[in-house]
Formats: sequence, C-alpha cells, structure tokens
Amino acid sequence: MGKKNTAKEINEESRILMIRGEKVILDSDLAEHYEVPINRLKEQVKKNRAHFPKDYMFQLKKKEKTEVSELHEHLSDLKDSKTRPYAFTQQGAIMAARVLNKMRTS
Repeated sequence: MGKKNTAKEINEESRILMIRGEKVILDSDLAEHYEVPINRLKEQVKKNRAHFPKDYMFQLKKKEKTEVSELHEHLSDLKDSKTRPYAFTQQGAIMAARVLNKMRTS
C-alpha cells in the first residue's frame, strides 16, 4: 500500500510548474511556502544575486505570465500584476531557502 498524501503535500505539488522545459516554482509560491512576504524574498535574492545563476532562476516573459495566470487558479492575480514573476528551479529554490535561513539567523 502506498502512503497517502496529505492536503499540504498535494497543495505544494500543484505549485510546481513546467516552464521552458524546467520544473519550477514561482516566487509568490516560494514566499508563501517559507512564510515570508514576497518583497522580502525578492530583496534577499537581489542582495545575493551571485548565488542565483541563470539555471537557478529566470524571470517569466509577459506571454508566460499570462499563460500561467490563466492555467492555474491560484495564480490568477498575476494577470493584473505589473511585474513579471521569477521562476526558481529546484536548485534555485534550495538556494532561496539557504538565503532566507541565513537572513533569519542574522
């Protein structure tokens, strides 16, 4: 018998998107997961930009932003947003966690 997924695990799995052939999580979902304001996440990424090469994170194009906001109900607010979200690969999400943990312990 397989292990049943909890509601939280199912919810988090639905936050993983396939964009440009990469499994990614958007900045808003990553911030929610780590319970930090999105502007705080973006601030820490900007301060630590050297830790986020292109294969760790990329910014969505306008068309990609429109597509994900139409396809994923929890991202519908993106339609009205003037900024384009960042998408983090698995390595980028791990690095973001390290940066946020470092921030919390400082």
